[in-house]
Amino acid sequence: MRTVIAPRTRLALLLFAPLAFFVAFFLTPMVVVAVSSVTADDGSLTAAHYARILLDQYHWDVLWVTFRIALATTAICMLIGFPLAWYLVRIVRWRAWRRTCVILIIVPLFTSNIVRSFGWMVLLGRTGLINQGLLGLGLTERPIRLLGTETGILIGMVYILMPFVVLSVGNALAKIDTAYEEASADLGVGPARTFWFVTLPLCLPGAVSGAIIVFALAVSAYVTPALLSGGQITVFSMLIFQQYSSVFDFHYGAALSVTLLVLTLILVTIAGRIGDGGRKAA
Repeated sequence: MRTVIAPRTRLALLLFAPLAFFVAFFLTPMVVVAVSSVTADDGSLTAAHYARILLDQYHWDVLWVTFRIALATTAICMLIGFPLAWYLVRIVRWRAWRRTCVILIIVPLFTSNIVRSFGWMVLLGRTGLINQGLLGLGLTERPIRLLGTETGILIGMVYILMPFVVLSVGNALAKIDTAYEEASADLGVGPARTFWFVTLPLCLPGAVSGAIIVFALAVSAYVTPALLSGGQITVFSMLIFQQYSSVFDFHYGAALSVTLLVLTLILVTIAGRIGDGGRKAA
């Protein structure tokens, strides 16, 4: 006799595996880190780790550097990625060329960040291709110091993270019905005003999503800043790594992790509100 499973039971069985995975590998580690951040070595509750972070100017300086690099990376990715997405979606008519461009954008994502960062170390060095090109063109008389600077970190971060903006914005642009833009043109509105008042509000949620992805990855990045900074610049993720791998102060490292997570969530929430506002306006 065939057993009939109630719809609610079937839904619960379908959700069990993903929920169990989420609890085991996401929720539980976050709870462990949060509890560790307010725990002393003897197991008692304490806020000393957070007080140490808040009262030390060094941590605020590192936070400022971290968020400054992340925001600059996001801004540059948007400035470069948005026109590139526009070119692929609205200008390119030959599908084969469009697919080729998308593949070229996606392929680097299959390479480890470590490999790509080492590649930029070679390119940005004093005898690297970039400095050799600048010297060959006569734009500079001596090699420019790029490694160990925020400029070098930004170059590597933008290269690694820009595909997320192109894909997010391109997907949003592809979903916009061109009839809206054609209607705006029929009413005598110029291309610039049509883009500003019609196209941009419609694709703003996708742009904000891409910006959030880039910012979240940039603010938590470790490999690229660590390699391209050459130890000259410290970001917050490097402080966290030092506490866990070198100092072995897990409670303090947990407090640093929670602090970075909370501040990042606040900025991401603000950006999400902007995206929701753009969606409602559209």
